[in-house]
Amino acid sequence: MQKILVVGHVALDYIFSIPGFPDVNSSTYVIEYERFYGGGAANIAATIVSLGGKCELTAPVGMDFSHSGYEAHLENLGVELDHLVKFEGEKMARCYIFNDENQNQITYFYWGASDRFPELEVPKAKIVHIATANPVFNVKMAHMAEIVSFDPGQDLVRYSAQELQSILRETDILFANRHEIQRLCKIITKSLADIRDEVGTVVVTYGAEGSRIYANERIEIPSVQVSSVDPTGAGDGYRAGFLIGFVKGYDLDVCGKIGATVASFVVEKRGTQTNLPDWSQMKERYERFFHETI
Repeated sequence: MQKILVVGHVALDYIFSIPGFPDVNSSTYVIEYERFYGGGAANIAATIVSLGGKCELTAPVGMDFSHSGYEAHLENLGVELDHLVKFEGEKMARCYIFNDENQNQITYFYWGASDRFPELEVPKAKIVHIATANPVFNVKMAHMAEIVSFDPGQDLVRYSAQELQSILRETDILFANRHEIQRLCKIITKSLADIRDEVGTVVVTYGAEGSRIYANERIEIPSVQVSSVDPTGAGDGYRAGFLIGFVKGYDLDVCGKIGATVASFVVEKRGTQTNLPDWSQMKERYERFFHETI
């Protein structure tokens, strides 16, 4: 199976449960919180290897990457870390995620060592997934790979129109949620149809409403219904599932269904890497829900 290089953040997630979001200049209380291993790129890499794929991770990290236990965790999963660079005096990126009782979410992100992305050497790759990360580095990375999957995510606001257009010219698969695709279209002043024509495949996720794949035709993918505990990382799980389906040679509709199935495991527990399925677990749920074999 072809190895996937994943570029982006490696972070520690702090997930808070609160009764509701306070107004400006007011406060609320925290019901509970926990720390988890996270960061979009690391979540995707961990999920790919859990599903039996081969994955290498490229990112800058702080010296706390080792003593936090995160390095051993990824090594034990089987993620290749040769392109991970530790920077003395830096802290790992951190993500502070607040969920209310209706699973609405607000996120604050501290870049930490991720600010050192421009200092990394840009590796060559057959297939790369460019997750949330430094725009300058990502532009260079997009020009070094043969097949590019791109997910600007919450870092979309850091890109200029020129940077986005430079990456999109090299992109084969674009991932975004409903809010991000609208923002992307506004930044580069193009329609979704324009972007689809340029990229080829655009995947837009809609949370519990499922996802849509825009390629030669529009493909509707339903979400796999489970009892959801925490939505954090569902999109990363979807992307990982889609990508491993892609490298296995499945049609786009099957890739989307694999993504939806993997995402259903992620939301069943708190944290982004605490309930990752292997291929057989994913396959069993996929076939039970979609009534087709893969």
